[in-house]
Amino acid sequence: MTEHGRGRRGGRKESTPPPEPASAMEIAIRFLGARPRTRWELERRLGRAGVGESIVTATLDRLAELGYVDDAAFARWWGEQRDRHAPRGFRMIETELRQHGISRDVIEAYRSEHAGPARAPEDESLPGSEAERSRDALDRHLRGRPFPADPKARERIGMFLMRRGFDPETVRSTIRTAASSEVEGERS
Repeated sequence: MTEHGRGRRGGRKESTPPPEPASAMEIAIRFLGARPRTRWELERRLGRAGVGESIVTATLDRLAELGYVDDAAFARWWGEQRDRHAPRGFRMIETELRQHGISRDVIEAYRSEHAGPARAPEDESLPGSEAERSRDALDRHLRGRPFPADPKARERIGMFLMRRGFDPETVRSTIRTAASSEVEGERS
């Protein structure tokens, strides 16, 4: 604590009363303004603001009634953002969802809804399968450069895809497909 009664991060003074329900709702709505949030993230944010547990629960229940807090919708949004901006394998997406406090049940539902081998995405520009996601990640990584012939370079690309959460079989398949496409391109 500093001499002014605040912690290093500028927290509340010890004598400040906890926020009322209206203030808790305002804090939560402001936090939701940047992007969708999970119930767990909002609980943590309101807890840091010193909101009492009963007010936190009531606030989150009300936000859920209004449709602002929905972990299943968050999981769909998160996966779509990954597909659109930085393709990841389902293993990585699931890990990221767990880090945001998404429950195992919601992750299982997300997996069954989105991890099918030939899932048709709502947006045609997004990849529909794990193999398409992997190829998209590889294409973005190469940025128009040709697929390398050097085995060490291919190994590094494979490790890149593994770090992105793709399973080994998908990575091997993607590398084989990219290598054969490159050979076909040279013959043409």
